Amino acid sequence: MQRARTCSWLHNGVVNEPEPEVRIRPVNEGDRPMVAWLVAELWGSELVAVHGTVLRPAEMPGFIAERSRRVVGLLTYQLVGDMLEIVTLNAIERRAGVGTRLIEAVASAARHFGCREIRLTTTNDNVDALRFYQRRGFRLAELRPGAVDRSRQEKPEIPMVGDYGIPLHDEIDLTLQV
Repeated sequence: MQRARTCSWLHNGVVNEPEPEVRIRPVNEGDRPMVAWLVAELWGSELVAVHGTVLRPAEMPGFIAERSRRVVGLLTYQLVGDMLEIVTLNAIERRAGVGTRLIEAVASAARHFGCREIRLTTTNDNVDALRFYQRRGFRLAELRPGAVDRSRQEKPEIPMVGDYGIPLHDEIDLTLQV
């Protein structure tokens, strides 16, 4: 008996339209209030505490990923000498290529600025991010034990327990050569 063929674009007799493409664009000044709101929603505050400093991502350059004029991702960064540091990266639509497209955009910007490397910091509980970044060529560069514990003094809303019930204590830096 031969199985009936089905088309991936046909479901219950209805033609499914393909998803509109994700568009990546730089953050502009008019985006700043939305970026501040989005960072607060995603990070628990408009402030991000990392490597002993507190940063305001909404004031930084970055890229917005949009699908049908709806924000589906955000990346913010800062330039530090000949290094580009990713401060925040959020793919609101997960497993849809949004994070990868944002990484590609920032890598292009890093090359444009003449940077040698891209650096970012994540936390010990963020195993999904560690997998994501390493699959895109990032390498583990530095471990700062207790850095998150110290950051809680500046940003007390940082939770004690992170993803997968893992106690949240340490920062991990990853780098990508450009």
